[in-house]
Amino acid sequence: MLQIENIRRDAGTMPWFEEVEREADSWSFILMGYGKCVYWVQGEKMLLEKGDVLLLPPGVTYYGKSIPSLTHEKYVTTFSSGAGGASPLPLLASDQPLRWRCAAWELLLARAQTMAQEWAEGAPYAGVLCSALLLESLTRLNREYDKGPHTALLHRQGELMTAYLRNHYREKVTKEDLAAVIGRSPGHAAVLFREATGQTISEYTHGLRMKTAVYLLRHSDLTVADIAEQLGYCDPSFFTAPSSVLPACLLRITSRSGKPRFVSPCLFHYPPAAHLPAEFTGS
Repeated sequence: MLQIENIRRDAGTMPWFEEVEREADSWSFILMGYGKCVYWVQGEKMLLEKGDVLLLPPGVTYYGKSIPSLTHEKYVTTFSSGAGGASPLPLLASDQPLRWRCAAWELLLARAQTMAQEWAEGAPYAGVLCSALLLESLTRLNREYDKGPHTALLHRQGELMTAYLRNHYREKVTKEDLAAVIGRSPGHAAVLFREATGQTISEYTHGLRMKTAVYLLRHSDLTVADIAEQLGYCDPSFFTAPSSVLPACLLRITSRSGKPRFVSPCLFHYPPAAHLPAEFTGS
């Protein structure tokens, strides 16, 4: 099992500098959310941009810094691979640094955001949950690495399709729509989308809707029913579907006016919970 040592988020325009003069005794998993920063790893300069992953094994010396006048966001997780036994993934058996432009970076970013929040709040069993999410992220990274880097054409097609979804996620988007965007057949477009993002079209669309739902729950006084309608869901109970895993677990969110709302953990990538009380759904 991976042992988390620290998780942090660096963001904004404030100058940032980090240096490891001696050989690091832990792994570092660095994921860029946006912007640019620069690392020197064993003397090699690496410019990291949105979607880049940097995996640094123990025994590596490095330093990194922000770029003046440029903002950036990154998540840095330091961990050890546990005592004894074989490494769970081939990448964790390597002693070489890895820089990788990750196709599924948005999915990994969502995991990193959850990890950072759990770690900062010190919730019960946060280390266990963060270890599981980190292992999932590294597994997806290893799968991509085994397949080899994406071509420039696939990257461009992926960008076109995800841009279309970001502008139309409130509507019903089909593989035929995305096929028209890139000039391919519907079946081919669906396969390319999965290769380019690590997600299906419906999974990616659902993720966009959930991010918007969480934002509106926190920063508006709209009811769950209103938000569901805005996002294209005809049934607001979608957000609070019953679950045999966590049948009575609800998350409390305070809206802009201070009114509490109780919503399903599925909005935060956890299993769904029980139905909302009527007073919180507008029904």
